[in-house]
Amino acid sequence: MLDATILGAVLASIVAAATTLLLASLGELVAERAGTLNLGVEGMMIVGAAVGYATAYSSGSLLLGTLAAVLAGAMLSLVFAVLAIWLATNQVASGLATTILGLGLAGLIGSSFVGTRVDAAPALAIPGLTDLPVIGPALFGQDAFVYASILLLIAVTWGLARTRAGLVLRAVGENHAAAHALGHPVRRIRTLAVMFGGACAGLAGAHLSLAYTPFWASDMTAGRGWIALALVVFSAWRPLWLLGGAYLFGAVSILQLHVQGFGLGIPAQLLSSLPYLATIAALVVISALKRGQGAPASLGVPFVPDR
Repeated sequence: MLDATILGAVLASIVAAATTLLLASLGELVAERAGTLNLGVEGMMIVGAAVGYATAYSSGSLLLGTLAAVLAGAMLSLVFAVLAIWLATNQVASGLATTILGLGLAGLIGSSFVGTRVDAAPALAIPGLTDLPVIGPALFGQDAFVYASILLLIAVTWGLARTRAGLVLRAVGENHAAAHALGHPVRRIRTLAVMFGGACAGLAGAHLSLAYTPFWASDMTAGRGWIALALVVFSAWRPLWLLGGAYLFGAVSILQLHVQGFGLGIPAQLLSSLPYLATIAALVVISALKRGQGAPASLGVPFVPDR
């Protein structure tokens, strides 16, 4: 039997690991709901991590670092939006190019900060709740990024389902020609959705470098942006399902570390690949069961207005 303290620490680690995935995938979900496939999430995350860390280290302010990371992610996403939405280039190629650009920019920005550290974002203790066994540290002793991800989930869920803006965004994703005929600015809506996704990816990067691992490393995203993309498909473009998927993959990421500690003789390389193997398995199962059901009808289709 696991000690309650150890179990609480494991659960807290799972929540922290899932937060990065949840933040990034929520932004991508909004972008895909608008009919745009942005494969540049990984690049936007790493740029957010680098800019956020550099700003926080230089200014001594985690808040400024977080805001800078959000802005950096949004600005890099604007590059993708101009290419894919306004110039109607291939979205897959544009997204991959954005990722490569982001990796290069992050390496350049972070080169001066290798080997340095910042104080991690502090946990927000809630009197009477944080001290509860097991669930206290996991649910009521986390940093602000964790609670921001939950608030963002609520806002996205409500916004897409209950607001006129959400209805228009979904209409653009389902049938951009009809939305354009009704007078909706399709390209502007898609651009704003992509920039929202980039801002969320930048926030996820800030969580990595300012809270989860408060230092800079050039490969610190470690493919999390690609997992976030897979999570959107895993959730069938439903925000609440996205929450479950993010915590599931967060659990896989953390549990493989604890399995190594038990000395079971399983190769460490195999255990480290478990989150990515789980991603592939989930996509195969979803493809077999749903055949793409729930995807926006015009996802990845470039919009060219009538002349």
